[in-house]
Amino acid sequence: MEAYKQLLEGNKQWVKEMLDRDPEFFDKLAKGQQPQVLWIGCSDSRVPANEITRTLPGEVFVHRNIANMVVHTDMNMLSVLDYAVNVLHVRHVIVCGHYGCGGVKAAMSGQQFGLIDNWLRNIKDVYRLHAKELDSIVDEEARFNRLVEINVVEQVFDLTKTSIIQNAWRSRQEPFVHGWVYSLQTGIIKDLNVSFGSDSKLPNIYTMDASIVPIG
Repeated sequence: MEAYKQLLEGNKQWVKEMLDRDPEFFDKLAKGQQPQVLWIGCSDSRVPANEITRTLPGEVFVHRNIANMVVHTDMNMLSVLDYAVNVLHVRHVIVCGHYGCGGVKAAMSGQQFGLIDNWLRNIKDVYRLHAKELDSIVDEEARFNRLVEINVVEQVFDLTKTSIIQNAWRSRQEPFVHGWVYSLQTGIIKDLNVSFGSDSKLPNIYTMDASIVPIG
């Protein structure tokens, strides 16, 4: 129970710090949010979006799951994305992975972990797509780190395939989509320089026009 009580005490201390900094902080916060960024990150407790980017509540809209995945059947992620893009009108969507990711590490193994195996299969698919490069890396840790990076790149690419992103590009030329990796050892974020602001770089098979037509 001590850890539980510490959470409530920590909240009181945090409120005091915020009010000491700005007596109107919570009054302003209660009026609404206008974040410029949607963060799609890993659920890992060591990667808190606001802290590592030094942003305040209200500045980053956050979605987190195991291994920062963008899965086209994940209605939770898609709902967050739709709200962030079409209601909040965020200007940037960032997929942020991290070195040492347990989900990626588990996907690289041949072990069973339970229900999560169905989720990890998406990461295994990423490995299969890049098996030639990954299998050529002899050092296991280096291969692990590279899969973390490649997984982020593929999730960025998967974002660009969604009608949510493509329709927003068509209507307002935003948001920009980016891929980052965070280092637990140094605290530094690495920009993977994989950014999209339009569908111009997408293979034609993934681009969609604005109209919706019935299938059949």
